Amino acid sequence: MQLDLNLLTALDALLEEGSVAGAAARLHVTAPAMSRSLGRIRRTTGDQILVRTGRTMTPTPYAIAVREQVHELLQRVQGVLAPSRELDPATLERTFTLRWHDALVALHGPALLAAVRAQAPGVRLRFVAESRTDTPELRRGEVDLEANANRPSAPDLHTEQVGETRLVAVVRQGHPLTRHRAVTAQQYAAAEHVSVSRRGNLSNAIDDALAGLGLSRRVVAAVPTEAAALEFARGTDLVISVPEITTRTAAAGLGLAVLPLPLELPQAPVYLSWHQRHDTDPTHTWLRELARTALTTHATSKSA
Repeated sequence: MQLDLNLLTALDALLEEGSVAGAAARLHVTAPAMSRSLGRIRRTTGDQILVRTGRTMTPTPYAIAVREQVHELLQRVQGVLAPSRELDPATLERTFTLRWHDALVALHGPALLAAVRAQAPGVRLRFVAESRTDTPELRRGEVDLEANANRPSAPDLHTEQVGETRLVAVVRQGHPLTRHRAVTAQQYAAAEHVSVSRRGNLSNAIDDALAGLGLSRRVVAAVPTEAAALEFARGTDLVISVPEITTRTAAAGLGLAVLPLPLELPQAPVYLSWHQRHDTDPTHTWLRELARTALTTHATSKSA
């Protein structure tokens, strides 16, 4: 049997996208061409691969079973066929798209851009905002690197923890909580709070920890970014609970007070994530190293 590696690429895209149109867009071919590829794959495997369910297409049990094998096999083939080459950053002409938490962009983005421009003046960085829902851009290749507190569960996404930080409470100078030598959980819970959530969640792990102590807090609002939350704290008695490394500098600039959180909570992680297709790409490896260096600078907060 003659094997066509183009079918392997098409099968990978079909299993990733779950539709002919999505796979065609990913591989920059027409939908009819992708339909023909799906037909050939069906004849070769003896399986339908994708079947229509209402307005969507659902992978067959066989397709689900071989999905990861197809990923790994295609990655190995690309590694074998990719020519070995030395990287010369000074000659690079490329734009990278990075989806980082907004506070990480503010804290570490300038250092990354400076390092990139020093080595590769032809490279541009495009930082995009996080979505309020989980999105597939990293898997689609539309985003090169993510940096946030979320660890992707998909096996084809590789993740490295580059730091961690504790949560702290941020309040205005003169806030009632600043008058205590050590804030208790009861005093913290009695205040009114603003949560930070790009999904608009009004509760999180803090509420679980308080519930374990028989306490609860009143969250009066949820905002999508830490920068917005800090503005709420400036002229009110609202309490903001946020990761220390991403907010201490901003809080100081706004004249806000940073207090230890009176709860036993695990450290908040900082993850760097990318798709496995970039593992052996010298250019992407170079960018990851610079991003890792930028993110690990002051990545672990010091005790107050």
